Amino acid sequence: MSEDFYDVLGVSRDADEDEIKRAYRKKAAEYHPDVSDEPDAEEKFKKVKKAKEVLSDDEKRQAYDQMGHDRFEQAEKRGGFDGGAGGAGGAGRGNPFGGGGGGMGGMGDIFNEFFGGGGGRRNPNRPRQGSNLRTGMEIDLEEAYEGAQKQITVRRPERCDACDGEGHPPGADVNTCSQCNGQGQVTQVQQTPFGRVQQTQTCPRCNGDGQQYSETCDQCGGDGIVQREAKLKVDVPAGIADGQTLQMEREGAPGENGGPKGDLLIEVSVREHPDFERDGSDLFYRTALSFPQVVFGDTIEVPTLAGSVEMDVPQGTQSGETFRLRGKGMPHLRRRGDGDLFVKVQVVTPDSLNEEQREALKEFAEAGGEEVNVEKGFFERIKSSF
Repeated sequence: MSEDFYDVLGVSRDADEDEIKRAYRKKAAEYHPDVSDEPDAEEKFKKVKKAKEVLSDDEKRQAYDQMGHDRFEQAEKRGGFDGGAGGAGGAGRGNPFGGGGGGMGGMGDIFNEFFGGGGGRRNPNRPRQGSNLRTGMEIDLEEAYEGAQKQITVRRPERCDACDGEGHPPGADVNTCSQCNGQGQVTQVQQTPFGRVQQTQTCPRCNGDGQQYSETCDQCGGDGIVQREAKLKVDVPAGIADGQTLQMEREGAPGENGGPKGDLLIEVSVREHPDFERDGSDLFYRTALSFPQVVFGDTIEVPTLAGSVEMDVPQGTQSGETFRLRGKGMPHLRRRGDGDLFVKVQVVTPDSLNEEQREALKEFAEAGGEEVNVEKGFFERIKSSF
């Protein structure tokens, strides 16, 4: 896998934010350690995640494009961007913080890390994607085998219809915020080891709007958001395993300032099955056989999640022996083929016999040179032999 973040996600250098997010979701689903069988899947997943984090951040992406992959990685290890968003001269010579030309550059990144502000701040009114939400869902093993469409009910935040998410009635009077004078930001000065640092933050009174309203919405209390129950149909892919997560795009919390909704993450729990045990894509089943069946051999019917199949039991099969039925297990998630079904046989010794059975087994024992008391010990010896 290439180290270049654009190559890691498989997008062009002029890809927009939506393209990057779509590419990330595709790659993350491919390399997630819970899904992928590749030996280096975890390392690839980390690269994909890092690429998305950098290319989704406007400031980091600008620095990455200007500096290149290696210099960017080195700058991050030092805690700032050496030669960040500067002028034509690249890195600001003599600047200990690595800032470019006439701007804060890397120095602003250091201040952001320590103080949450500084140079290179973002517009508080920019569109922001909503938060991801999480919920859970239970399914049967048969549904995990075949795939299913399930309906779930989730309680989630949604845009208030009464005020269209504005937080105030349409006719409310609007006034300039008295704390920030309509700027949406307030400035504070802090004394730091670097000297006096001017820090700009979103105005806490108007939340960056620069305005305040004479009334608030009765339905949402001014938040613009209300809690509602939503019924959603979920497509469960065949082969999903217990503990894995499904992602429903744009079914999470609403965004801010016109931003898109977040996603809904659904953790799947697969109920235990009365007959089968599961390990990845393989299934395990136990079946009981009689003494004559394992001695003489037999053909038996074995249940699978797709219906019964026939299995040959060879002569002389021992109790505890396991047989493998290829392709009769669970489907591989998002890959071709199925796992296997492993059938373990156990010989069942009868608790009581009729007279004819006793005589037959006594003759069997004597033919083998055994002198046994059929009434007391023969079947105990059969049990112990298995």
